[in-house]
Amino acid sequence: MTAAQVRGKRSGPPLDPRLLRYAPTSRRYVVATAIFAAATVVAIIVTAAMAASILSELVVDPAARSLSAQSGHLAVLTVALLARVVMSFLHDRYAHRASAEVIAQLRLRALDSVTDPGRTTMRALLNRRDHAATVLTRGLAALGPYLSGYVPALIVSVTVTPVVIVVIAVADWPSALIILITLPLIPLFMVLVGLMTRDRTDRKLATMSRLSSQLLDLIAGLPTLRALNRAAGPAERVHRLGQAHRRSTMSALRVAFLSGAVLELLATLCVALVAVGIGLRLVYGEMSLYAGVFALILAPEAYLPLRQVGARFHDSSDGLAAAEEAFALIDEDGHQVGEIGERHGTRGVSVVGAPIRFLDLGVHGRDGWAPYDLDAVVEPGRLTLITGPNGSGKSTALAAVMGLVRPDSGSVVIGSVPVTELDPDALHEQIAWLPQQPVVAPGSVAENLALFGAVTDREISRAAAATGFDRVLAGLPDGLDTLLGSGGVGLSAGQRQRLALTRVLASPAPLLLLDEPTAHLDTDSEAGVLDALHARARGGDTVIVVAHRAIARERADTVIDVPRVAHAH
Repeated sequence: MTAAQVRGKRSGPPLDPRLLRYAPTSRRYVVATAIFAAATVVAIIVTAAMAASILSELVVDPAARSLSAQSGHLAVLTVALLARVVMSFLHDRYAHRASAEVIAQLRLRALDSVTDPGRTTMRALLNRRDHAATVLTRGLAALGPYLSGYVPALIVSVTVTPVVIVVIAVADWPSALIILITLPLIPLFMVLVGLMTRDRTDRKLATMSRLSSQLLDLIAGLPTLRALNRAAGPAERVHRLGQAHRRSTMSALRVAFLSGAVLELLATLCVALVAVGIGLRLVYGEMSLYAGVFALILAPEAYLPLRQVGARFHDSSDGLAAAEEAFALIDEDGHQVGEIGERHGTRGVSVVGAPIRFLDLGVHGRDGWAPYDLDAVVEPGRLTLITGPNGSGKSTALAAVMGLVRPDSGSVVIGSVPVTELDPDALHEQIAWLPQQPVVAPGSVAENLALFGAVTDREISRAAAATGFDRVLAGLPDGLDTLLGSGGVGLSAGQRQRLALTRVLASPAPLLLLDEPTAHLDTDSEAGVLDALHARARGGDTVIVVAHRAIARERADTVIDVPRVAHAH
């Protein structure tokens, strides 16, 4: 779902029912907030009644002008005020804890939906990686003020305001009528200010997504940029994006501050109208002093909840925008469950000795078809090379073999079973895959070498000798026990490539898929790796290599040329 679609859908209730469904803690939070609001309205009415009684008796009855005469009223007033303070403290404390739990539950639900291989494809995940990262990190943080501030204010406005108006009507119906007439002005101005706030909130989130995307790409390519002495190149671009984010944020905050000032002024004028009416009726003796003071004290309480809702409307815009984006991730994947579930079957197949057929395979992406009408056969026991120009879809063909990409036309068949009907877990257990960017998990070198299954020291030594990783091991402080950081921190790009190659060659998997395996190797090392892969193929394994260099073509048993489609069909 695009940002435009999210904006188009943002016309639902201020508390999205999906929030209650996806985050169970939010249900308990709403119930607890309603209970606090009910207790608050009782404390407000009692406070107003006691204050009105004390003031009216002090003015009208000289005998009541003593501390002992007012001790009962003062005790009740003190208890009511303390109860309101305690409830406010407890609610705020509970609200922040509950909002953190709700955000954690929603983040986990969205993350599970985004990364579940049975619900989304690798291509879809890569296309929305940057946006999803922004929503799941900084985006969902905006739900905190929304849940701890806006939602309580909304519930209080629904419960406190009607009760207060009814109580005022019992004491002084003209004041209640004035409140009923002027009260809609606050939601009207809230809507006008909210329309401005919504657009600025959308721009802020879009700017944040662009900035996060640039930073993620920069971090991923930082080792290469440092190697080329160009690490400072993107700094100006990141600075411009940061300035754009600052401007959009300040623009949204200016509108938020403006909305608070407008609503405060409007509420003050409305209360002034009520006060003028009460004053005139008191002068002409048309109401008692107690009723006048009681209605005057309660009048601001009738406007206060809506003023708080309006003042926190910016929080609502940020929170609802973040929630909508998270729901879009969840719902989008939810809509794909049936579609992708059809292609992920439960059938099993043994890759050993089974040919792999590309039957008019076609995958349509942002830049058209890549590949298109790929028709070829990969025989076991032979080293198969897939080659072609950049963008022709070679890597996508490997992803289709693993079931990570759904073909838009044609199919991939292993043995006699289409990949779309295979159990993905059973298939992946038989595959050793080397992507263009090798994955190195935090942990020891030995743990990384065993990612594709248990391997013996002999297999590691043989594979390491073929890839040149044995020389890397000799230079490591603790050999196989050397600890590596996330992404292979502790090894150079070439050493990470040799580690990943060694892992694939030492793997017992019968199907080896390698995407540009010799990109960071010298000519001698490249020849040794290709010879080792050729030996694995002669042993009966199925080996598919994506490469460009002539040496790979010379050593391949079968060459599949993938042409680049000049235009989308």
